[in-house]
Amino acid sequence: MAELTLHQTIFALVTSLMAFFFVLELVRRRRLREEYSWLWLLTAGAMVLLAVWYRLLVVITHLVGAVTPLNTLLLCAVLFLFAIAVHYSVIISRLTTQVKEPRPGAGLAVLAGRGARGLAGRRAQRAGRPTASRSCQAS
Repeated sequence: MAELTLHQTIFALVTSLMAFFFVLELVRRRRLREEYSWLWLLTAGAMVLLAVWYRLLVVITHLVGAVTPLNTLLLCAVLFLFAIAVHYSVIISRLTTQVKEPRPGAGLAVLAGRGARGLAGRRAQRAGRPTASRSCQAS
């Protein structure tokens, strides 16, 4: 199996580093939560490692029994997508369970809080006192 050319190595390295720093930037801007970023950072780190150390990809190819390193990369990509799909399925299942089975009394507590604020606000309006919403609008 032929080694990568310098042009291929530079392209793979630059692309991998861009992916790594893109994920870091998403975390920094709070567009991606830290709990989900580890998988993406691990993937981008593996991309950088394989771009720099092509021999490792060749060794993995022989261990897997694939014909070419490209087949190994394709296998890794498919396994990665499978892991992402399972991960998000678990999250969606957990959220669905939370929505279908709310905590006992949670809805009553919310309604009780709204009712008390609503009643206090109506009493204040009748008495001519400014409520929180009217005082904010006046400023």
